[in-house]
Amino acid sequence: MRTAKLATLGVRILPVPLLVAGALAGISPAAATTRTAVAASFTVSGVLNGVAASSGRNAWAVGDVGSQTLIVHWTGRAWKRVRSPSTAGFNGLFAVATTSVRNAWAVGSTGSGKTSILRWNGTAWKRVRSPSPGANDTLFGVAATSATRAWAVGASGGGKTLILRWNGVAWKQVRSPSPGANDTLFGVAATSATRAWAVGASGGGKTLILRWNGVAWKQVRSPSPGANDTLFGVAATSATRAWAVGATGSGKTLILRWNGVAWKQVPGPSPAGGGVLNGVAVTSAGTAWAVGATGSGKTLILRWNGAAWKQVSSPSPAGGPVLFGVAATARSAWAVGSIGSFGSGSTLILRWNGAAWKRVRSPSPPSGGDDLSAVAATSAGNAWAVGAIGTCCANPETLILRWNGTVWK
Repeated sequence: MRTAKLATLGVRILPVPLLVAGALAGISPAAATTRTAVAASFTVSGVLNGVAASSGRNAWAVGDVGSQTLIVHWTGRAWKRVRSPSTAGFNGLFAVATTSVRNAWAVGSTGSGKTSILRWNGTAWKRVRSPSPGANDTLFGVAATSATRAWAVGASGGGKTLILRWNGVAWKQVRSPSPGANDTLFGVAATSATRAWAVGASGGGKTLILRWNGVAWKQVRSPSPGANDTLFGVAATSATRAWAVGATGSGKTLILRWNGVAWKQVPGPSPAGGGVLNGVAVTSAGTAWAVGATGSGKTLILRWNGAAWKQVSSPSPAGGPVLFGVAATARSAWAVGSIGSFGSGSTLILRWNGAAWKRVRSPSPPSGGDDLSAVAATSAGNAWAVGAIGTCCANPETLILRWNGTVWK
């Protein structure tokens, strides 16, 4: 099922979307790339759920159109739709990761309830055989550290966690702890061959964090202060530094920090009326961002300053704005989302300029129902935001926006 369908299950209201960027959560600043003054707007029928970039000249966005997979590629001058395999029935891609122009992965599910993994080999997207042990299996997140190392996470139809590993030759299911009756992993972040994190929720209503130690996945004790707590995003930069964000069952923000020894709940602002954090990005030990929405229908942005999380003033237009994704480089940050009800609103882009968050004019076609779900950045002059136009319509269109250092196009 696609992100839009997840919304009907309450995932985005009080907005807690499936974080379709396991790849986004782990994005780290890349070397600055040459800016190109190219108009980069692009629309085609379909919905885009995830985006990843390895440079200013290589970016991928994935999703679905009708019942088929949808993949588009940025080459440095224009977005182009690229042929991608599909099976009979619905085919959805929810996340993408890329390490170079010759290596990218897209993950999701097929109409027959099986996992779906596609690989870009530098020339074409090819379906890669992937384990699917249950009747209704889905992969929600993917992270890659090299051409021979990648992880994909999600859930099995049997209500168990599902983790697959790419060893350079084939995808293999790796045993993963599943303590509850209906466990799901929503995000994954990897920093090396021996270090990775996967986060989500246990069917027992508690947070769920798994750690790869180079040999096996092990459940790590994670604070879960309420009932029905969930973690939606994870970001890691080293063996001793990682953040996971989400919400408690009572509608409060939830922030956990890995200090190299244990996960600890870190106090974070939770506005009156509650709030949820949908995405997190980390650039250093002293800087991290978490974004989401308040229970009263306002944008919510928190900043880690090296000592504490503080709420930062953020533009909050009338109409119930929500932030779904965040990406950061050493000098700038972007947060994207929508204004208004899912499927009937307009896009929203905010930019951190080093001193304050400002709303940036974002193209939003007049059809209504425009949502931005994910964002990726490689430098202060290069960023991408993806989503959909008219998500609730029978034939939605993709929406891709590019920041060229001056404006979104």
